[in-house]
Amino acid sequence: MNRFDYKRRATVSVPVGGIAMGSEWPVRVQSMTNTSTDDIEGSAAQCQRIAYAGAAYVRLTAQGVKQANSIGEISKVLRAQGCNIPLIADIHFNPQAALAAAQVCEGVRINPGNFVDPARTFKQLEYSDEEYRAELNRIREALLPFIAVCREHKTAVRLGVNHGSLSDRIMSRYGNTAAGMVESVMEFLRVFVAENFLDVVISMKASNVVVMVEAVRRLVDAMDREDMHFPLHLGVTEAGFGEDGRVKSAVGIGALMAEGLGDTIRVSLSEEPEAEVPVARKLVDYIAQREGHAPIMGDYSEGYDPLCPSRRPTVTVDGRIGGSKQPMVIASYRPDEITGAELQPDLYYSADGLIDGMHQFLVPLNCWKGGRNVFPLLTLGEWERCSTARLRFLQVPATTPIERLEFLRGRGDTVLIITPVGINIPGEQQALTHALDKAGINCPVIMRNTYTDSSSEWLQVKAGADLGAVLLNRRADGIWLEAPSISNGAEVVRYAFAILQAARQRITKTEFISCPGCGRTMFDLQTTVQRVQQATAHLTHLKIGVMGCIVNGPGEMADADYGYVGAAAGRISLYKGKECIEMNIPEQEAIDRLVDLIKQNGDWRDLTD
Repeated sequence: MNRFDYKRRATVSVPVGGIAMGSEWPVRVQSMTNTSTDDIEGSAAQCQRIAYAGAAYVRLTAQGVKQANSIGEISKVLRAQGCNIPLIADIHFNPQAALAAAQVCEGVRINPGNFVDPARTFKQLEYSDEEYRAELNRIREALLPFIAVCREHKTAVRLGVNHGSLSDRIMSRYGNTAAGMVESVMEFLRVFVAENFLDVVISMKASNVVVMVEAVRRLVDAMDREDMHFPLHLGVTEAGFGEDGRVKSAVGIGALMAEGLGDTIRVSLSEEPEAEVPVARKLVDYIAQREGHAPIMGDYSEGYDPLCPSRRPTVTVDGRIGGSKQPMVIASYRPDEITGAELQPDLYYSADGLIDGMHQFLVPLNCWKGGRNVFPLLTLGEWERCSTARLRFLQVPATTPIERLEFLRGRGDTVLIITPVGINIPGEQQALTHALDKAGINCPVIMRNTYTDSSSEWLQVKAGADLGAVLLNRRADGIWLEAPSISNGAEVVRYAFAILQAARQRITKTEFISCPGCGRTMFDLQTTVQRVQQATAHLTHLKIGVMGCIVNGPGEMADADYGYVGAAAGRISLYKGKECIEMNIPEQEAIDRLVDLIKQNGDWRDLTD
């Protein structure tokens, strides 16, 4: 079988204004304004910048009917200027705003978590089966007028589920799970299908990459079982700022695109929206290069669950590699070459054999002279020449026939390093790991990926997409990222750890969950995110959310330990987990109060700890 080939999932086509999406079309890129929607000229100017950056669609928030009508005015300004980019209204809580927007926009996004149900309160509700059926009928009755208006105006619909805004009704029956996200959208989708309204796109977003990927996979499985083939919009919500936001997005979106999923994407960054577009464009272009690659033959090993994979079972080598141990990082630098790096790799590779007595090294066989902290890197041809090492690293191409590796069966002293050959890097590497499992070879595996790019952003996108796919599928016990054209070795090591953290495989720094901002944002998001990071970045055991408003903030931060949320202009609310601890405090006091809150709960650590 060809389980590991890249091929786009077949979908129906959905017209959004003059730009259709679906498997017949290239993957579309989009972004969202962060201006006030009532600022007609400012929003139109930002839409222009997003369009010129290369986006196919622009989304704008519409809190009410007034803002929905403002999008119509923005559209008039843009069309008069010769900019025909389709506009999509983003609706939460307000069906009347959705009805108004459907008459003036090319698309409307509604959230099944709050289109019919009230705002999430984390209350536990109980329904009999009959009462639950009544709730589903209530959803249908609420959707029928909206569907009628969208049909009349040829307006496309995005059903956009957020992990952080599942309704209390869904939460009570399914929990805060990927399965709950799927049922939330399927309830709505069945109504659209029953009404034969098929201009529908679906998104399943979460700030937790693992949850997002599982939710999309489960949605596709659910749609396949009901013979539905709607396009998918992909994104990691609240991905964050700078390199972390880029890596996190590349890991999540790239892993799904590697499986042929995704017809439009957004990279959500806490930056100006036009900065999102080049990152998304790079990701789309990089994955699209795999189209038509040489076939990769292989099938899943027994017991593998492609919807929610468990870690590949391996022996633990040297007491620290494989098994249940956290994935390791190898770097092609000596310690003095990455002086000042915040994070140090587990192994340093020295191609010329220069080592010190303080760190552990990997060296070529011709440089290996034994020693407690020095290990040989071998090829298949060198294996028999190195029988005395207590720990060996064997490097093989991903296309190596499994018959040539059968001698590894039952060994507990060897780590396999897999290097790619073709353009479908994660496909090749995963295919070999499944072949190993089927052959009963359970040695740990490390993926060694080398990129020639001199651009940091290209490296973040490519490495995040490739290594993220393998890590999210739990097929690797470590990564070895190389970028010889990047002069700063500490930067490359930092990206390796960021990829592991995005995939939730190894946590080494504070995780910041920050929204990209929109017209609902109550403060200067970019400046605030940086100030919160400066105050708390050393708290590597915590997840901290920075949210522009309360629409998705409390829900998306349910995965965070602490949260900083815009409550009103100049006012902030602070959360511990799901609970609001302080409301409407002055913005100028908020970061100090956040630090105090962390200290009061015993979670603060000084830099010297």
